[in-house]
Amino acid sequence: MTSAPCEISWFSALCDDDYEFLGVPDERLQSSWEHCRDIVLQAEAGGFDNILLPSGYELGIDTTAFAAAIATQVRRMRLLMAVRIGEMWPPQLARQIATIDRILGGRLTVNIISSDMPGEKLASAPRYARTVEAMSILKTMLNGEALDHQGEFWNLKIEPPRVRTHSGKAPLLYFGGLSEDARDAAAKGADVFLMWPDRKEAVADIIADMTTRAARYGRTLRFGYRAHVVVRDTESEARTAADRLLSKLDNQVGAAIKAKALDSKSAGVQAQVALRETAGDDGYAEANLWTGIGRARSGCGAAIVGDPDQVLAKLNDYRAMGIEAFILSGYPHAAEADLFARHVLPHIDHGPLI
Repeated sequence: MTSAPCEISWFSALCDDDYEFLGVPDERLQSSWEHCRDIVLQAEAGGFDNILLPSGYELGIDTTAFAAAIATQVRRMRLLMAVRIGEMWPPQLARQIATIDRILGGRLTVNIISSDMPGEKLASAPRYARTVEAMSILKTMLNGEALDHQGEFWNLKIEPPRVRTHSGKAPLLYFGGLSEDARDAAAKGADVFLMWPDRKEAVADIIADMTTRAARYGRTLRFGYRAHVVVRDTESEARTAADRLLSKLDNQVGAAIKAKALDSKSAGVQAQVALRETAGDDGYAEANLWTGIGRARSGCGAAIVGDPDQVLAKLNDYRAMGIEAFILSGYPHAAEADLFARHVLPHIDHGPLI
């Protein structure tokens, strides 16, 4: 299953998630237009296919505003813009997506997030039901169709929008989540199901489960894998670099960073915690999969660590299992993007998802 090219994306730290030493804030690496712009431009120069622009509330800068600005500066690479369902009125969001896609010449993709809003606490089932409604509304409008939606959260009757995407079709919707409600929402409305790091057998089980769920709705899903990466000339150097990331971490500070995330109690985050707790004494859950990053980060909490051949082999193992898209990152993000671009990217068959 590795014959088709895979999409290789990087990550721009819009949510104050950039460090030289995890848990030690660095003024030079805090989210700003200049710093996050430089990460994106580094990724484009390095040859990455796409870049995730994450979304947060307490920390960092606004994703949609940043995406619109950086869209004028990238010439080849796609943008994967994260949007939080419930934050914006869906027709307004559709207009923003279509406009930014126009600026990009058709290179926008969208990461759908279904987390709580600040000041709001919605149970899992209605929160994901709202997300399914939103994905349906967005796809209808971005496909240039008239909308007649009578749902639990929105009642909308709207003519086809004048401003459409460059292709006239809705962009790919990337979506992740491990709870039953999240999995069902993805099966109903997502295009690319994203996973966080786990042991290979767990990844295989998730792919099989999600394939079956999507088929029940007459749909198919593609699969993506979000992970950090530490690649160096030798495995010993990579492991040393990984250990260095944690060398100044105060455990209480790490716990406080994790607790700030609105999704810190989600099924996906708890799975990352379990992965770390069942790893070996050195933090490795399996060969070249290191869980140390999860000590100071909610969400994606593990890294692929090794020499170029080991990292490449790990990615190709995932590709053989059905993964078609990778969203990678490292600390600091610009420097690690350069290392991955030089050591691994030239040796893997990659290109944007089509």
